[in-house]
Amino acid sequence: MKSAVTVFKEQISSFYLIQRLSLYELKSANKNNYLGMLWEVLNPGIQIAIYWFVFGYGLKSGGEGRGDIDGVPFFPWLLAGMVVWFFINPAIVQASKSIYTRIKMLSKMSFPLSAIPSYVIMSKFYPHLYLTGISILMFQFMGYPISIYYLQLPYYMFAVIAVIVAISLITSTLSTIIRDVQMVVQSVVRMLLYLSPILWNMEELLSEKLVTIMKINPFYYIVEGYRSALLGQGWYFIEHMQYTLYFWALVLVLFAFGSFIHLKFRRHFVDFL
Repeated sequence: MKSAVTVFKEQISSFYLIQRLSLYELKSANKNNYLGMLWEVLNPGIQIAIYWFVFGYGLKSGGEGRGDIDGVPFFPWLLAGMVVWFFINPAIVQASKSIYTRIKMLSKMSFPLSAIPSYVIMSKFYPHLYLTGISILMFQFMGYPISIYYLQLPYYMFAVIAVIVAISLITSTLSTIIRDVQMVVQSVVRMLLYLSPILWNMEELLSEKLVTIMKINPFYYIVEGYRSALLGQGWYFIEHMQYTLYFWALVLVLFAFGSFIHLKFRRHFVDFL
């Protein structure tokens, strides 16, 4: 627990620098593109259209399109889940390799290494805000206006950042020591797209026991929470209080473990390069 407190203090003390570096990271990644940061929105938009066509029409017999899910047409249901996935996916993958790809540049700075994954994650959070804003605008024309349930959206944004930071402390440390871990992370993230209720409704297709097993995945909680907020379906984190307690307990365990191994090995990171 002492390690977790140390890393948490490092995050707080470096918060301003994390913000500055995250903005630099975002601009640097798009500086050679003619459309610049517009690709941060265009690329997800293209992929959402493909998923909607394949899973909404292509895999539906008769070509009439998939029916409503819990009273919600398939496209807005899909969009509400995908909007957070396009933050989860790049944030986990990029944060997992953030230390060993940047340590030479940052080792000479007075900068805690535990903050490196954090600023990479924040650089992916800004496009997420843009994409969420555009999605909210689209929902207004789909019959899902802004409601009081939007008040829980900042909570889920904080929750998804918290769980990704906790996971990245583990993966970025292990990836620095063993490069193969990065390949494992990429494979697991690809699987998570189908193991989360993003492209299909698990509660409709799976038994209650299997759904319970699937909910071990913390991103199940995040995706359903985003849907409840954006589609005005209720106060998910209150209505599923047991799941909320499980989620935050898991985040704390992951953060404590990640902090422990990070502090244990970080003085030797340069030796592994």
